[in-house]
Amino acid sequence: MLDLFFSIAVLIFSVVIHEVSHGAVAYALGDSTAKYEGRLTLNPLPHLDPFGSMLLPFLTYLLGGFIIGWAKPVPYNPHNLSNQRWGPALVGAAGPGANILIALLFSLILRIFGENFPEPLISILATIILINILLAFFNLVPIPPLDGSKVLFALLPAGLYRLQLFLEEYGFFVLLLFIFFFWRYLSPLVFFFFRILVGAN
Repeated sequence: MLDLFFSIAVLIFSVVIHEVSHGAVAYALGDSTAKYEGRLTLNPLPHLDPFGSMLLPFLTYLLGGFIIGWAKPVPYNPHNLSNQRWGPALVGAAGPGANILIALLFSLILRIFGENFPEPLISILATIILINILLAFFNLVPIPPLDGSKVLFALLPAGLYRLQLFLEEYGFFVLLLFIFFFWRYLSPLVFFFFRILVGAN
């Protein structure tokens, strides 16, 4: 149970950085909404979502043995972005990109200094790496409200606008189906990438 609570603490830390990255990129592209609403902060309290940050991690751990969750989405106004075509996709990709950078940073530390670390510290670093890879892969799934949907919508031709409307309206229900029935088919890719980063055979 202690491992579960530690994993959720790492998850919260990681999703906060994830969300702040969204707001920071939106701010860099000309939208100050996140700044005005106090979301460009590493304080976790403004970011926590009761379902995505608390309940869902417990449920996914109990049902599937893995930790998945999210924080409150950082608000932004796409009409304020300097790049109207690709701005929303860049804002969307910023969160998973931040998680990938965290995973790469800690895997580099583990590879360079791991032989000198005690086993508990190695386990902590491995948990941070794995959770951030999970967050990146999960959020890149192209189902609203996940970040991958913003990238998908930027790439969709105008003729598939109805698909976007459908996903925006029913995306949350599609996402729940994906989590509980289809995530298991994607998770092996997550662990494969994890083994590559940490150098495990």
